Amino acid sequence: MTVIVLANCPAGLRGFLTRWLLEISPGVFLGSPTARIRAVLWQEVRQYKGKGRALLAYQTNNEQGFTFETHEHAWRPTDHEGLTLLFRPAPHATPPVTTSPGPPTQGWSKAAKRRRYGNR
Repeated sequence: MTVIVLANCPAGLRGFLTRWLLEISPGVFLGSPTARIRAVLWQEVRQYKGKGRALLAYQTNNEQGFTFETHEHAWRPTDHEGLTLLFRPAPHATPPVTTSPGPPTQGWSKAAKRRRYGNR
C-alpha cells in the first residue's frame, strides 16, 4: 500500500499520479504500485512539485509496518528508539501582551450572583 499526499502542487502532477494511483481526496493518492514504480513516482513528484510539498508513506517490513518520506515539508521524520516519528516544529511563539488592567473589582461577579441567587 502506498499513500502520497500533495499540498500546493500543480494540477499536472496530480493528473500524472492518477495514472497509477487513485485520488481519494484532493491531493491524497492511494494505491499498490511495485517498489520500482513507487520510486519513479516519488522521483517525479520531487521534480515537478513546484512550490508545494509532498509526503510519501508505504508499507515495509519493519517494526511499524510502514515508513514515510517527506519533501519540502516542515515536519521531518526522526528516529526515536527505533520508531520513525514526524517531528513537528513548534510554531513561532509571540510574546504575550501584558496590560495592567488596574485593581480587581470588589464583590461578586454577575455570573456568580446569577448562579447563587438565580435569574432575578
